[in-house]
Amino acid sequence: MKLGLFTSGYQRNPLEDCFLDAKRFGYDYIELWGGRPHAFAPDLASGDIRGLNRLIEKYEMPVLGYTPEHNAYPYNFMIGSEAQREDAVNYLKLSLDMAKKMGADYMLVSPAHAGYLATYEEIWDRMTRTLRELTEYAEKVGVRLVVEPLTPYESNAFKSANDLLELFRRIDSPFLVGMCDVVPPFVQHESIMAYLEKLGGKMYHMHIIDGEQGTDSHIMPGEGSIPMPELFQELKDFGYEGTATLELVLGYINEPRLYARRAVRNVRAMMEQAGW
Repeated sequence: MKLGLFTSGYQRNPLEDCFLDAKRFGYDYIELWGGRPHAFAPDLASGDIRGLNRLIEKYEMPVLGYTPEHNAYPYNFMIGSEAQREDAVNYLKLSLDMAKKMGADYMLVSPAHAGYLATYEEIWDRMTRTLRELTEYAEKVGVRLVVEPLTPYESNAFKSANDLLELFRRIDSPFLVGMCDVVPPFVQHESIMAYLEKLGGKMYHMHIIDGEQGTDSHIMPGEGSIPMPELFQELKDFGYEGTATLELVLGYINEPRLYARRAVRNVRAMMEQAGW
């Protein structure tokens, strides 16, 4: 199982620190957060992609995944007018273009909050139209579209393995796949391992991080309430061979380098104990 460094927590540091640290600390790849100041898709398209690709080459550290910021201001394809939805779709299509140019294998999207007045029918109609359009574009570009369920603290639209199964029933494409961030199932009393059982070959990626009940906080692996050593043992026994990004986000933004080092150290130790 390959381990990735997520760059969101480094947004107060130079982008080069992410590549330097991923190399120094023993990560296998980078999952690149697409927000300013580092890798906002319009900035990449305006010329920043050249500097990014130089970093990839310099540190021999691939960007396997690109995760454009689109759950809040100014983009959320699940809420607002049709013009706002179309604007978000165009932004994510540009993001797919940039993912291709950086050599990424996948781009990650997550349907965010649809607003308190949206019905299930309205939510699924808007989500299906949007993700079908993005999937068709991903097929043309040649980059997989990974869809991530969120916690109920973040979204009322897309929160479970069953939501992924319903999406795949509506949109049939090898370029549309799913993933599991382990915090959403944990805080909803859903089984993490059920994602692997239910999704089968559509289970493409993971976000590995610890958590606590009653919050969507992403905590240092091994320092929360998820039984992490046992989780790694189960993943090993199951035969999971996909990617797993250690998704430290804004809770560790003050010292991302210290915590990125600790996270991969903790996880490597638990993997070794599980026989990886």
